[in-house]
Amino acid sequence: MTSSSPTSGGSGRPGPLAPEIADRLKRSTDGLLPAIAQQYDTGEVLMLGWMDDEALHRTLTTGRCTYWSRSRQEYWVKGDTSGHFQWVKSVALDCDADTVLVKVDQVGAACHTGTRTCFDTDVLLAENAENAENAETAPDAARTGAPGADQ
Repeated sequence: MTSSSPTSGGSGRPGPLAPEIADRLKRSTDGLLPAIAQQYDTGEVLMLGWMDDEALHRTLTTGRCTYWSRSRQEYWVKGDTSGHFQWVKSVALDCDADTVLVKVDQVGAACHTGTRTCFDTDVLLAENAENAENAETAPDAARTGAPGADQ
């Protein structure tokens, strides 16, 4: 793994991110974008990682998710040490170009704790009978997400 700052690129780069992509990105002050990994066929949200231009470039060109580790200050390719690979199926920017959605075929656990997803341990709110009942009586606009429904 190449260890370098997320904005410097480091040595051994496979090449720069295409300018037509790089120019659109809205990065944080440390040069990073949140990258959501989602199972391509079920829609299950697996994890959130961070990418800079180089990590995104590697993800787009190698077909494997590459992230920037904020704690280790280095790039890591999901599965290189764990064997729990993320094979890239598609990559998309959100409407503001400040978040990346990577649809993957996840092999094994996505979470570093060994669970399938990082979002299955500490559920703060779950749908229950009362929530379902409220949804049935909610105005159609609010339920369908029609423009202006949340204003």
